[in-house]
Amino acid sequence: MSRTLYRDTANGKLGGVCAGMADYFGMEVWLVRVLTISAFLLGFGALILVLYVAMVLILDPMPQDQHQKAKQHREHNIKQKAWQSGKSPRSLLSNIERELEDIEDAIERMEACVTSKEFELKRQFSKL
Repeated sequence: MSRTLYRDTANGKLGGVCAGMADYFGMEVWLVRVLTISAFLLGFGALILVLYVAMVLILDPMPQDQHQKAKQHREHNIKQKAWQSGKSPRSLLSNIERELEDIEDAIERMEACVTSKEFELKRQFSKL
């Protein structure tokens, strides 16, 4: 699966560039923002400004379906490093539990459809 760099305008402050880069590299958004501001203040201001404006103009906004996937990933991504911020384990487990319940409901609806007589009749007609 190839990854593409997008601007994440839903989670962005100015143009969504830092949020998009954080999603692309698997980092926290606040960390990318701190690094960007630090580079700006440490003497790379003109370069950072030009690159930021260029990325706002060049990068496409993140598609809605990919934004949903990124949001789900952020909701139950269990952090592996101590310095990474995140939700409490209890809220992570409740999010995962809710998602599993949604999956179970979808499977039950699918089973009801597959075991129905209408499904079998359509399957027999499609063989003809």
